[in-house]
Amino acid sequence: MEEHFFSCPYCWENISMLVDLSQLNQSYIEDCEVCCNPIQIQVRIENQLIISFLAQNIEQ
Repeated sequence: MEEHFFSCPYCWENISMLVDLSQLNQSYIEDCEVCCNPIQIQVRIENQLIISFLAQNIEQ
């Protein structure tokens, strides 16, 4: 697990989440810990490193 920081696409607050580095491709919805809006998270892992991390507003 690795802590990753990013900006919420709704409230723009800097928040963090734990990313499981054992799963190569991940896609899920997580609520913002500040404004509680749902965020679509997409993560790609290679060699135990986060290669890409995308946090999107699900209403787009």
